Amino acid sequence: MDQNVSLLIAFTAGFLSFIAPCALPLVPSYLSYITGLTFKDLTKGGVKMTTVKHSLLFIAGFSTVFILLGAAASSLGDALREYQSVLRWIGGIIIISFGFYIMGLLNFKFLNKDKKFEFTKKPSSLFGSYLVGSSFAIGWTACVGPILGTILFYAGSTGTVTQGIELLAAYSLGLGIPFFLSSFAVNSFLAASKRLKKYMHLIEIISGVFLIIVGILILTNYFAILSSSLQKIGVGWMR
Repeated sequence: MDQNVSLLIAFTAGFLSFIAPCALPLVPSYLSYITGLTFKDLTKGGVKMTTVKHSLLFIAGFSTVFILLGAAASSLGDALREYQSVLRWIGGIIIISFGFYIMGLLNFKFLNKDKKFEFTKKPSSLFGSYLVGSSFAIGWTACVGPILGTILFYAGSTGTVTQGIELLAAYSLGLGIPFFLSSFAVNSFLAASKRLKKYMHLIEIISGVFLIIVGILILTNYFAILSSSLQKIGVGWMR
């Protein structure tokens, strides 16, 4: 599959992780926690630089972990290259199952158990925000796990370690850019998130369908045809 199309899919997966019903409502809480500011302070105009700096380190924290996972998945996939066909089938079936799980049609109890790293104090430094971001990436399995797992499966089934790093960097951008924009304009984010609440079930369905489609494409090895079609309608400009 064309790498640009792969990066687009990874970026979309990151964005879907951000607007997931289990993640979106918690963004203000994370902003308050990493900055040490009250919710009232966050909605004032004078603290933008503080929230921006801490949010960037928070994003750097989870991006580091995700990118390392991408490199590891690609390395493992490369070591098992002779079994790629079997792994592609297994990965596709698992990803399709993740899609049905997000839509609420399947229940995997092990995905319902979050492992959150609790800090006794709010981070008082930028490095503290980086650590909170790292713990978010490690522990928020029920929320980002299925979509993140899809990108990791894909990273492990194609390309090199470099491509795996690029895929997870794109995923991190899809998750990180809206988080950064939220920190820069908290009031606008709150207004937008309130409007999105009534569409949460629709978002779950869209996310589930997205994973099912990706799973089918991996299962059938149909990515090459998709890449060719997307390039014809203009995706190739990303080269």
